[in-house]
This record gives sequence, C-alpha cells and structure tokens, in this order.
Amino acid sequence: MVTTPRDRTIGSLTLVVTAFGWALNWPLMKLLLQQWPPLFARGLAGTCAGLILAALALSRGQSLAVPREALPRLLFATFTNVVAWMGFGTVAMKYVSVGEGALLAYTMPIWAMLLAWPVLHARPTIRDILALVLGVAGVALLLGGNGFAFGASKLLGIALALSCAIFFALGNVMNRTPLPLPPLVVVGWQVGLGCLAMLIAGILFEQPNYTAITPLGIGCFVYMTLMPMGICYLTWFETLRRLPPTAASTGMLLVPVIGVVSAAPILGEPLGWREIGAMVLTLGGVTLALQRS
Repeated sequence: MVTTPRDRTIGSLTLVVTAFGWALNWPLMKLLLQQWPPLFARGLAGTCAGLILAALALSRGQSLAVPREALPRLLFATFTNVVAWMGFGTVAMKYVSVGEGALLAYTMPIWAMLLAWPVLHARPTIRDILALVLGVAGVALLLGGNGFAFGASKLLGIALALSCAIFFALGNVMNRTPLPLPPLVVVGWQVGLGCLAMLIAGILFEQPNYTAITPLGIGCFVYMTLMPMGICYLTWFETLRRLPPTAASTGMLLVPVIGVVSAAPILGEPLGWREIGAMVLTLGGVTLALQRS
C-alpha cells in the first residue's frame, strides 16, 4: 500500500478521532449502566445507530440488498462482531472496572494469533509466544491486586470480557474474505441486527425502567449512539483507506489506554503503578501479536 504524506496526515488524524471516540465510550457506558441495564442500553443505542448507518449508505447511493449466499457469513460476523463484542463486553462492565474490561477485551489480537494455529495452520513463532507471555503477565498483574480472590460476580465479568475478545478474534480469523457489500452497508447490517437482538433480549429479560435515565444518562446514550457506533466507523474506514492496516491496527491500542486513563477522572477508578504496568505488559504483547505477517 503506497501512501502519500497527505494520506498519512489525514489517516493519523482520523485514527486519533476514532481512538478517542471509542475509548471514551468505555467510561461513559459505565455511567449509563448505573441507570439502564446493559443489553437494553447497548441494544437501543446500536439499533438507532444501525438505522442511521443504513440511511447514510442509502444517501450515498449504496444498496442494502444482501446476496443470499453471503447471508450466513453476515449473520456469523454479526454474532462475533456485535453480539459477542458489544453485548458480552457491555454486560461485563457491570462486574469489572473499565480498566479490567478494556484490557481484557483488547487481548483480542493474542487470541486471534492462537486461533490461527488450528484454523489456518499458522504455527506460532517465538515472537508469538513472547506476545502471549507478555499478555498473560499483564492480565495477571491487573487482576492479581487482591491475590486473585474473586467473587462470583467478578468471575462472571472476567469470563464475559474474555469471551468477547475470543469470539471477536474467532470472527477475525474465520471472516478473512470480505463480504460482497460496501463497508458501510456491512457495518449497518451487523450493528442493526446484532443490537436489535440485544434490545429484544433486554426488554424481555432485564425489565428496564425507561424513566430511570437522567440528563447525564441521556448525554451518555446520545454519545454512544452517534460517536462510537456512527462517526467512529466513518473515520475508521478513512483511516484504513489512508494508512497500512498494521499501522492502523497498532494505533488502535490507544483505545484501552485512553479508556483506562479517562476512567480515573470520570469514574474515580484507580490508576496507579499496577494499572500502568499491566497496560504496558498487555499492550506490549498485543503489539507483537499485531506485527505477525
């Protein structure tokens, strides 16, 4: 991929916008979950975002029609990229801190590297093993503050955060052939279908109190709808168009860093040497996993 200085500049700017937009969603989502349950909150925001993305695609003259042969792959990607990544990750935020949830979720490249061995027969290299060791060490440092004495709810949160990372990684490994649709249409369908399923489940099983939301919660909801699931996808597509994929993916490591740092002033979560050390180790391992060809 050949890029010009102008491409790199614009790509870097859109990368920063994307990273900040997705990162701030972590603490703001945690605030919203104090008022609305997770599946309902994320499902409603995502369903609205899916409709907005579909309208934007139509305004650009793009068809929303999905070829019949592509439907199974679209549904599988919807599960891994939306139901698992967004749904499991959001529910996990009820039981773990933003720092724990974000770092566990962003171990995804390490799981993708491991899953590529049985699925794609890509044997791990020494660098891959080092990436795994660093990632495990970082997670252990982060979670070991109380001697790994976890209650049932904390264990559930950890399991959900790891599951969202593993399923998202599986989707990346299995869905290597792009769907025969424009990227905006693909995202619109995935976000819309996946979040509609979450919304229905939230209404049926979480019994949300619709009037419990405050002006602060409304602000968080509007942000979640428009920024991470709307504007950030557009800036991410622009980033991928102007920067090499490895550079763009590595730049996304800003997301958990910004998310963890911003959670300190917004939510009062701890940010000490243990959290910083865990970020350095975990994201060091993720960086190595992203560098494999």
